[in-house]
Amino acid sequence: MTSMPPHPDATPDAAPGTPTLVLVGHGMVGQRFLEELAERGVTGRARVVVLCEEPRAAYDRVQLTSYFAGRTPDDLSLTDPDFLARHGIELHLGDPATAVDRTARTITARSGLTVRYDALVLATGSYPFVPPVPGKDSAGCFVYRTIEDLLAIEEYAKNARTGVVVGGGLLGLEAAGALKDLGLHTHIVEFSPRLMALQVDEGGGRALRRTVEGMGLEVHTGVGGKEIVADGTGAVTAMGLSDDSRIDTDLVVFSAGVRPRDQLARDCGLPVGERGGVAVDAHCRTDDPAVYAIGECALAADGRVYGLVAPGYDMARVAAEALAERFGTGTDTGTGTDTGASAVFTGADLSTKLKLLGVDVASFGDAHGTTDGCLDVVYADSRSGVYKKLVIGAAGELLGGVLVGDAEAYGMLRPLTGTVPPLAPEQLVLPAGVAAEGGGGLGPSALPDDAVLCNCHNVTKGTVRAAVTEHSCGTLPEIKKCTRAGTGCGSCAKSLTAVMNDELAASGVAVDTGLCGCFGHTRAELYEIVRTLRLTSFAALLDSHGRPEARNGEGCEICKPTVGSIIASLAPSVGADGYVLDGEQAALQDTNDHFLANLQRNGSYSIVPRVPGGEITPEKLIVIGEVARDFGLYTKITGGQRIDLFGARVDQLPQVWARLVAAGFESGHAYGKALRTVKSCVGQTWCRYGVQDSVRMAIELELRYRGLRSPHKLKSAVSGCARECAEARGKDFGVIATSQGWNLYVGGNGGADPRHADLLAQDLDDTGLIRLIDRFLMFYIRTADRLERTSAWLERIEGGLDHVRDVVVHDSLGLCAELEALMAAHVTHYRDEWAETLADPERLARFVSFVNAPDAPDPSVRFVPERDQVKPDLTLLAGPTLPVRTLEGTSA
Repeated sequence: MTSMPPHPDATPDAAPGTPTLVLVGHGMVGQRFLEELAERGVTGRARVVVLCEEPRAAYDRVQLTSYFAGRTPDDLSLTDPDFLARHGIELHLGDPATAVDRTARTITARSGLTVRYDALVLATGSYPFVPPVPGKDSAGCFVYRTIEDLLAIEEYAKNARTGVVVGGGLLGLEAAGALKDLGLHTHIVEFSPRLMALQVDEGGGRALRRTVEGMGLEVHTGVGGKEIVADGTGAVTAMGLSDDSRIDTDLVVFSAGVRPRDQLARDCGLPVGERGGVAVDAHCRTDDPAVYAIGECALAADGRVYGLVAPGYDMARVAAEALAERFGTGTDTGTGTDTGASAVFTGADLSTKLKLLGVDVASFGDAHGTTDGCLDVVYADSRSGVYKKLVIGAAGELLGGVLVGDAEAYGMLRPLTGTVPPLAPEQLVLPAGVAAEGGGGLGPSALPDDAVLCNCHNVTKGTVRAAVTEHSCGTLPEIKKCTRAGTGCGSCAKSLTAVMNDELAASGVAVDTGLCGCFGHTRAELYEIVRTLRLTSFAALLDSHGRPEARNGEGCEICKPTVGSIIASLAPSVGADGYVLDGEQAALQDTNDHFLANLQRNGSYSIVPRVPGGEITPEKLIVIGEVARDFGLYTKITGGQRIDLFGARVDQLPQVWARLVAAGFESGHAYGKALRTVKSCVGQTWCRYGVQDSVRMAIELELRYRGLRSPHKLKSAVSGCARECAEARGKDFGVIATSQGWNLYVGGNGGADPRHADLLAQDLDDTGLIRLIDRFLMFYIRTADRLERTSAWLERIEGGLDHVRDVVVHDSLGLCAELEALMAAHVTHYRDEWAETLADPERLARFVSFVNAPDAPDPSVRFVPERDQVKPDLTLLAGPTLPVRTLEGTSA
């Protein structure tokens, strides 16, 4: 979007009888205000002029940090290039308002442009608060507010190794994540005693801190910045803290909150609050009836300044309706929201759900339990970084809550605030699998129609249902277009989809089963498309078979790893390179695949060499011991009969693997959605009860299926007799010896929701056993959903075990030859990923802690001794027990 052509010092008045409306500020709230005006026909009856300080049109500030994940400024834009022209809106970029003459009703911009107005709307937003510490203006000090700020940080970080973020709130954690992504060792300094003090309580803050520090960031709470130390050139070299400690740093980002931008209002004599903000009434009018204020610059009628986008959008709606009434254009927008002349803004729900540094964090209602007589129901699991607290009133009503690490239930819980939930509170905080076993599983069907699903746009469940039944919406994009729900922070998308699907099903309409918002196809359908058309590129698949609105885009966190897995599993058959870190494939992988190793909680990685069947020679055992000793790694024998090595820095991974590969080891694929292990007992070779050679069979199976990428991880086992010492019936495919051969069991798993495998076929010889496993695995890979274990797939697929038996044993669909050929191609073309990596210097270049300092190890990866080995140095790994108030009033 470009600015209008330069204007002289004064613009001509609007045509006689045509009022002029001037909007100051073109951020997210300003753009929403323009859209609300257009919906009500105001832009057709009035001249609309917009003065914007920034050099670009409105963009998504909520998603600002996604710039560092590859999104461009154009991707973040909220302004349809045709919208302004279509509605005759005059936008002046890089030309902020500098003065208002309320008597003459004129406003003047920096360029000298002067416009007479009939109505003036201030949407000037806020400005970053920079604590008054000495040295704050040194080179290398930045704020984190606009795209231009990000561009400046990105450029300066090219010559930096360490960064400090001042502020541990929402934007501060996003800024910290950005510095980390830029390769800087990052510190967070927060004056409050915990991170995100406004949103989470002590327990949630503790869980969040553990997780953040586990990512390699250093957190300093309860302290503030005392001074910025600069060198002779004026560039930052360190930050002194209020506790007299010092952090050596090359870059400082201030993200310590914001203040309302109300100077324009102050200068023209409009009342402002004691702590800032243009005072407005319930209709967003100032004490001058011709002037309105909305968004972060406004002090609302309830005496608060709202810094979230959802209240800003609501204020934009209210102001637009008031002006539509004033200009005689009030109308029903047809979206189901309140647009009557009585529309008011008297306060807003401050509930929020975000993903910060990859961690889900949410709070809603009375999250801190300030209501008299309230009680807490808490679930905490420090091992997985999960903390959930619900605040319950004396009558059993849900008052609020805090969710850290697992905010899946947010969309269901927040709309129930103020009501007595249909399930016991204890069931609502338990993990999904455990809750389901206890009769839990709260879904959207339990919500009343007046429950607000989208807090950003105040859209209720009833409005979403009406969009389906009255406006024929059948996809999530259609729901978004009709109601605006899901177009803000996006956290309600899952709830919206569930309500939409329920309503469609109730109406007898087929439900959209697409993989995600980018693809209308299921995973199984995408597999067939890739296989049939021999597509080797995610971009080609998205552009040719993605939803129209997603084409020429970058995909999402759901479809990218899913398609990456499909291409990897079909690589030999479609002509793709099976190496997952080459070219485009590298950008599609899940976190652990990025370095061919599992990321651990302190930022180090684990190394898991393959030990087929659990059989290992003394020489190889000695090599593992020597490697662990020389690199100071923690060693652990796993339940899958392997030896895991923990504690390697990312830059050490190639060095460790070079020695392991030289000794004959290869990748155990513990990091990938692939075959993990084939466990075995010693079988008839050693055991007096054994009837078959289980070790030999386990080794053969593990070497055959190693590296096979699938929708989820695969585990297997071979037991040499019916005593089942290898626990084969708890595996995705398990083999148990009989006197006549082998029995094959499928669809088992352990974990939180264990399932015994089902017998698929019995008394098979070696050739028949391997043939059926080939078919079973390839049929599963072909038809399973994303992240669906074989156990869940077997229960979901139509016809269940009987259907699978018909397909892979009796060849009812005529697919068996094809399934066998696909597996044969995999076996023939298998290459060890670590051996391939070590042979290519370009591939080795990615294994560095800091891209701008490849020779520097990560100083945050530290260890302390324990039981003659090492463990991560995380001082908060086991904090004090948090007292919990239960419904019975006792402490737990």
